[in-house]
Amino acid sequence: MTATDPALTALSQGWCALSLLHGRIEANIERALQARHELSVREYSLLDVLSRQHDGEGGHLQMKQVADAVVLSQSATTRLVTRLEDRGLLERYLCPTDRRGIYTNVTEAGLELLSEARPTNDAALREALDEAAKSPELAPLVRVVESLNVPA
Repeated sequence: MTATDPALTALSQGWCALSLLHGRIEANIERALQARHELSVREYSLLDVLSRQHDGEGGHLQMKQVADAVVLSQSATTRLVTRLEDRGLLERYLCPTDRRGIYTNVTEAGLELLSEARPTNDAALREALDEAAKSPELAPLVRVVESLNVPA
């Protein structure tokens, strides 16, 4: 393939469209969450992921799993956890069966904020998708996103 290969060009254009859609959605959600709840998209995502943990078998996530879920490095995830812990939204404690392990749970205040922020997140997402659907290059991607039925 050469730099002017049509397949490469189409692939590159597709990637650019996907990146553009992601950026628009994230920016819209970020503005809404910051304005109404003083939360970033990453903070909201972290609270959401950690709120889905449970006490049963395999119910608590290791920091690497959390980092993968919120699409951050482990060190950035640790810093984010620390910031939310400082705000009283998360708490850490030692694993009762393996003293080397540290679990992170959402506090009651964190669950309350997440509950308040979820409708804002959902509305901002819907708004961003509706706006993107008006663009001919983004409309097919919006349809794909809307058709996905991926478990949380």
